Amino acid sequence: MNGTAHTALGAATGFVVANFYQTDPSTTAILVGVGSIAGLIPDMDIDGKLSNKITFSHEIVRSVAQSIGFLMILYSFFEGIGQQKWLGIGVGIGIIVISSFIKQRHMLTITGAGVLAGGISLQESWLLLLGIYIILASFVAHRSYTHSVVGLLFFGFIAYQCQESLGITGLFATCLAGYVSHIVADMKVLPFNKRGVKLLLPFSKMEI
Repeated sequence: MNGTAHTALGAATGFVVANFYQTDPSTTAILVGVGSIAGLIPDMDIDGKLSNKITFSHEIVRSVAQSIGFLMILYSFFEGIGQQKWLGIGVGIGIIVISSFIKQRHMLTITGAGVLAGGISLQESWLLLLGIYIILASFVAHRSYTHSVVGLLFFGFIAYQCQESLGITGLFATCLAGYVSHIVADMKVLPFNKRGVKLLLPFSKMEI
């Protein structure tokens, strides 16, 4: 499944969660946006040099990195204090600029390092963990660990920490549902997928 479809599925999960929690319009918009990003996160493992069997383009991965940079700027502006605020904004701008010029695998690694630095400077555990996730994802094969239960649990823990920090109702559920929607959409049981996902890594390499 291509990136546009994953984005749409993720956004739809955000809308469903928002309706379940009956959130106000602004929170609904946030959840739809977060869902669309969560629906793309598993494909941050893609190497731009891989064969045409990989349908998710490196431009989408770059867009994810830039979205994270933009969200970091917003978060730092509204939640940061003093020097931490401007440092967070600077890191966010740096992520956006660097991701525009660096090749995919290098971009992901550096983006992860930037997010990690932002998490340390802002003392936000979810940002720190997200940076670690991105760095690890930049070194793993396509449709491997980021498409497994291990990746889902790791990202779910990040989402839980994020919800606890920001206090946005439905954020954890949206992130989890958006991530799951991507994994399910990439499964081999669906007729339009020639490849599946190694859901049970590292215990099994069987594609589902």
